[in-house]
Amino acid sequence: MRASEARRRLPSVDALLRSEPGRRACEVLGRPLVKLAIREVLDELRAAAAGGVDPPAADDILARAFQLASGAANGLVPVINATGVILHTGLGRAPLPKEAAEAAARAATGYADLEVERATGRRGRRTARAELLLRALTGAEAALVVNNGAAGVLLALAALAKGKQVLVSRGELIEIGGEFRIPDIMGASGAKLVEVGTTNRTRPADFRNALSPRTGAILKVHPSNYRVVGFTATPSLADLVALGRKAGVPVLYDLGSGLLHRYPGLPADEPAADEALEQGADLVIFSGDKLLGGPQAGCVLGRAELVERLRRHPIARAVRVDVMQVAALERVLAAYARDGRTELPVWRMLREPPESVHRRAAALAEALDGELEGAHVVACRSTVGGGSLPGHEIPSYGVEVRVPDPPAMAARLRMGRPSVFCRVDERGVVFDLRTVPEERLPDLARAIQYALEGDELPDEEA
Repeated sequence: MRASEARRRLPSVDALLRSEPGRRACEVLGRPLVKLAIREVLDELRAAAAGGVDPPAADDILARAFQLASGAANGLVPVINATGVILHTGLGRAPLPKEAAEAAARAATGYADLEVERATGRRGRRTARAELLLRALTGAEAALVVNNGAAGVLLALAALAKGKQVLVSRGELIEIGGEFRIPDIMGASGAKLVEVGTTNRTRPADFRNALSPRTGAILKVHPSNYRVVGFTATPSLADLVALGRKAGVPVLYDLGSGLLHRYPGLPADEPAADEALEQGADLVIFSGDKLLGGPQAGCVLGRAELVERLRRHPIARAVRVDVMQVAALERVLAAYARDGRTELPVWRMLREPPESVHRRAAALAEALDGELEGAHVVACRSTVGGGSLPGHEIPSYGVEVRVPDPPAMAARLRMGRPSVFCRVDERGVVFDLRTVPEERLPDLARAIQYALEGDELPDEEA
C-alpha cells in the first residue's frame, strides 16, 4: 500500500470520539484525556503509514488510545519486584518502611507543622528536624536537605563556584540515569569544569598542577554505578583535603549512594558520610532513596558557613523537598537514631541470610506445585542497583518457571494484577525472592498462575 493511501485510511480524531466506545471512554476518563490519547496514537500511525504500513482497524486504534488514557488516569501501579534488584530505579528505588509511609500519608492528607514553630508560632524551616537528625548521626556542623542528590551537587557548585573552575578527575566524570552527566550539572551551575588526570590514573600532583587563582572548588565523585579496575590510581580524599586547605578552596564529595556509616558486609571501597566528614571534606552530598533507605532527597552535610551559603542561594528554593518527603525522611532518620536500621526494607533485604530467602523460594515452588510443571528452586544472585555498590552481588534463591516464550510470559506478568517484574532467561522466567517479602508470596503465586493461563486476576484481587 502506498503511503498516501495508508494515511487516508486513518480515521479522524472526531470520528473516533463520536463512536460509541469513544463516548463511553470520555464519560469514564474525561474527554480531554481521551482526545489527546487518540491524537498521540494517530500520530504514531501516520508516521508508520509514511513507510507504507497498513493502518489497523478503528477498534484497535481506540483500544490503544484507551490503554494510554487509562494508564494516565489510574496513575502509579504497585508492583511485585521479583527481579532481585533491591534499589530498582524503574520501580522506585528504596521502598519505605511502614512508619515512614504512614507519616507521609498523614502529612499529605491534612495540615502539618511544616514551616512553623509550634512553641512560638513563628515561621520555621521545613527541614530543620531532618537536618538535626543528620547532624546527630554524622557529626556534621550543618546540614541541608534538597529534593535529590543531583540537586545537591548543582546547588553546591552554583553557590560556591559559579564563574570559577572546579577540578574533577577524568575517571570520576560519571553519568547517572537518564544520560545526566557531571559535566552537564557543572555547566548548568555556571562553574567551569577542569578535567584532571586520565580516565584510569589520576594523582595528587595532577590536582596540584591544575590549581590556580581561578579555582573555586575541588570535586570528588564516588563512581557509585561503575568501577574502574586494573592499572588505576586515584587521589584519596585526605590527599585532596590537604591540597584544598593549602589553596584555600573547598573540597566537595559527592558520595552518591548515601551510606551513613561503615557497616559490615559491604565493600571496603564504599565511602561513608561520617568518615568523609572526619577526613575533612568541606561538603558531603548523597541521595536519600538509595542506601539510606528513605524517600527521594538530597542530603548536604559539612561546614556551617558553606551550608549557609547554599541555603541562601536562589536555587535552594527551587530544589526544596515537599511535605511528604520531609515526613518520610524524618521517620527514616529517626530509625537510624534509635539504632533501628534493620527496620528499613532496604537493609532487611541486604542483610537477609540466603537460607531465609531459600525458605520463601521453596514455599513459592510448593504453592505452584500441581498448578504447572517446570517450577523449581534455583540459586541466583541479587544486586543492589540504583547506582549503588556496582559489582556487589548477594547470594540468593528464586523460582524458575520454564515456558515456551519467556518474553511473552514476562509481558503478561507486567500487565497483570498485581503487576510482577521478574528476570527472563532462555529457558523461562525467574522470580528472585530476596526482593519479595513473605506477605506477597500468595499474590505472586496467583499472578504467576493467571499469567500462565493468559488471564488477569479479577478486580477484587487487584
